[in-house]
Amino acid sequence: MIHPSYTELMEVINGANEEDDTPIVNSRYSLVLATSKRARQIIAGSQPLVKKSRGKKPLSIAVQEVYEGKVHILPPNAELPEEEAVAEAPAAENAAAEEVTE
Repeated sequence: MIHPSYTELMEVINGANEEDDTPIVNSRYSLVLATSKRARQIIAGSQPLVKKSRGKKPLSIAVQEVYEGKVHILPPNAELPEEEAVAEAPAAENAAAEEVTE
């Protein structure tokens, strides 16, 4: 069993969101895209934001960062904070186009 599971990650991400708002991540697909984007940032040289990351694969580090709240997933069209690591959750209709261009 993989820890944390998709459902646990989605609860953590959407738990910080107010109840009135729509969920930030509402599918596994969005979660996978966001964590893979962060993993690519780590591969490109970005420093991991979690302790005990030495020897772990970039995707495992990215998942742990999301689970611990070190990386925030923003909904499409949101402004990016300057100092925080951010992985954007693409809109479902734009996801395929964004993946091809990267």
